[in-house]
Amino acid sequence: MTRTSIAAVTGLLLTAGLLGSGTVTASAADRAAQAPASAAATVAAPKPPKGARAVVQVSPNPTTRRGQEITITGDCGGGEKLKAVIGGLTQRPILTNIRIIDDNPKGFVAKATLSREIGNGVGPIMVDCGGEAGVTLLVTHV
Repeated sequence: MTRTSIAAVTGLLLTAGLLGSGTVTASAADRAAQAPASAAATVAAPKPPKGARAVVQVSPNPTTRRGQEITITGDCGGGEKLKAVIGGLTQRPILTNIRIIDDNPKGFVAKATLSREIGNGVGPIMVDCGGEAGVTLLVTHV
């Protein structure tokens, strides 16, 4: 994986962390009760920025044992094709034996094995789709 790809994925993680650190002032149920029904139907989630539109899912999630095989699926959100899957940080990878089964940009599939050294926690699973990147979190209870 190139230095540019690693920098892009790192930027995605930092952006996700900053967006997720906002404070919550009311529950969704409270806001839904106060807002008119027509206003709720017209509000849409903002489109992710160019370069961060790949969608990633991991199953099973959470994982429950070391060495367990997981499946990574998703779509490239306008990217060329699935080029790489990264599990964790380069110093402590959480995935081994990563295999891209289908690199179709409209529906990719990859398989990987959970590291034998993994513990309880949360780690990022990142994909590089040649122009678009995506990240999701894998929860481990081992």
